Amino acid sequence: MIETKRNSGVLTLWVKGRLDSSNADAFHEQVKSALADDDKAVLMDLAGLDYISSAGLRVMSMLAKVLEGRKAKFIIYSLSDSIKEVFQISGFDKVIKICASQDEALTAIE
Repeated sequence: MIETKRNSGVLTLWVKGRLDSSNADAFHEQVKSALADDDKAVLMDLAGLDYISSAGLRVMSMLAKVLEGRKAKFIIYSLSDSIKEVFQISGFDKVIKICASQDEALTAIE
């Protein structure tokens, strides 16, 4: 479901498939185990995400709160139109920074 890469305190996650009640807890655990205490930012590539439910949004919200507490940035990018619409309708685009591309996300953390 996710692939990870860390470079200079920036954790990048590539999310694929569906994020719903059947796998939201496992996704949350995977992300938590990938986090390092000294990460200054988490970038999440959602180009491969086909569907996100309210359970998936809840995990995103919990992750945003954890990272805010650590003073680390959380940026998602490369959302399909349908996934972006879910974030906008739910108001999550006001809580989590959304960028169009990885380059834009990397620029936003500096």
